[in-house]
Amino acid sequence: MAAGLEEAFGAAGEFGGAQRRLTAFLVLLQVYVACQSMLIVLVGAMPEYHIDLEGIPVSKAELAKHIHFTSNFTSVVTEWYLIEQEAYKVSLASSLFFAGLLIGNITFGPLSDKLGRKPVYISGLFFDVLFGYVTALAPNYGVFAVSRFFVGIVNGGMALVSFVLTQEYVGKSFWSFTGSLTNLTFAVGIAVYALLGYCVREWRHLALVSNTPGVIFLLLSFMLPESPRWLYSQGKTAEAEDVMQYIALGNGKERLNLKLKPSAGTSRKDESPPGILNLVKHPVLRWRTIVLMYIWYVCSLVYYGLTLNAGELGGNLYLNVALYGLVEVPAFPLCMFFIEKPWSGRRKTMMCFLIFAGFVLVTLFSLCGKMMVSAAFNIVYIYTSELYPTVLRNAGLGVCSMSCRFGGILAPFVPSMKSLSPSVPLVVFGISGLSAGFLTLLLPETLNKPIAENIEDLQSPKYRVLINEKAELQLRQPTQFCYLKKSLFGLESAAVTRTFTKAF
Repeated sequence: MAAGLEEAFGAAGEFGGAQRRLTAFLVLLQVYVACQSMLIVLVGAMPEYHIDLEGIPVSKAELAKHIHFTSNFTSVVTEWYLIEQEAYKVSLASSLFFAGLLIGNITFGPLSDKLGRKPVYISGLFFDVLFGYVTALAPNYGVFAVSRFFVGIVNGGMALVSFVLTQEYVGKSFWSFTGSLTNLTFAVGIAVYALLGYCVREWRHLALVSNTPGVIFLLLSFMLPESPRWLYSQGKTAEAEDVMQYIALGNGKERLNLKLKPSAGTSRKDESPPGILNLVKHPVLRWRTIVLMYIWYVCSLVYYGLTLNAGELGGNLYLNVALYGLVEVPAFPLCMFFIEKPWSGRRKTMMCFLIFAGFVLVTLFSLCGKMMVSAAFNIVYIYTSELYPTVLRNAGLGVCSMSCRFGGILAPFVPSMKSLSPSVPLVVFGISGLSAGFLTLLLPETLNKPIAENIEDLQSPKYRVLINEKAELQLRQPTQFCYLKKSLFGLESAAVTRTFTKAF
């Protein structure tokens, strides 16, 4: 019998054995992503040093003979003497990486929407590994800096597509779980990188060790199936059926007697596939994108701003790096608890986390503030995925991630505003957190709502009927809580429901 994709997931299993294996693989990939993202923290660490001829102008070659580094590790600073007037080059390499992330977020999202998730993901991972080795073997600073720029492009783009894959392999009711698990593993990956740095003190060896797991992930990635949601959105129902059969068999089910009905919006062959411009042309998507871009920007601004505002913790370098990763871990159980409750959902939970993080600027609470904004970051990934239709999901995530990078670029300037007044950073972060938090209320709640596969679904009468039918079905169950909510950027009237019996 003909069925939609959600019915197919219901028959095959929303989070069975096959999906657990696929999700576990992509989630573990985040450890590699974290090592690449945090590489400059240890590879570019500034050790203690003294200069015998301080104050005497000499050439760089002559100066190198009189520099004495006292730390028990090496870095690009010790190899290329990036101190004094050359110290800015470490920050420049870091900025180039974030600039690469910006480009990767812009390009990889639309590419994977047009070409498919799997080929774009594998291509990105291949070049990530390649340029990672270029970083480790760089003969000079120039090659090192350029390689970090290209690593940023492919690492950011590949990570974005892999996140979407973890969502699209499973049923919608598990999106929040897989999304939270992905971000949790990234936080753990920061601590893993700190441990690697503690054990491997030579920077080139550390870069090689951190990059090598990418080769294993690359080889195993060829066994991944294409996203069934992307195939379905492109009208490739036969291929989508094959993937769903693969998932069903992997989940221990018998072969399904399943025929997917054509997806709405795929029958007009003369029209070009939806592109990134649809985020601007479609009224609903336009305003959603504007609000989401600002929220992503604020998340990044406050996240990195709080980290920099905390100042140097002092003590062991590797312990500090590990703490800044592990402090994010408690944020994810909090997300899982609140975003699945009908009285909080995605919107209200993210609003509260943003407002709290905006005010936690006192040094003693900087780590707590980072935990709160990490929670908001986690939610905004999940929330954004649910607000965009499948055909534009990667494009939407890419544009929002782009605005996020601008927040990261501006964040270092905010703590320095203390020179004007100690309260200036508080005002900047407070207003940013408050404004983003309250703007979140203008977005529609997505808890227990069907996923839009195409742009037409956003305002399709059938789509609204599907929402209301789901609400009526759940209203008959005594363990349900239902309320009606009008939203500026969502459907005019949608019944938002939530069951208390969902199992993870």
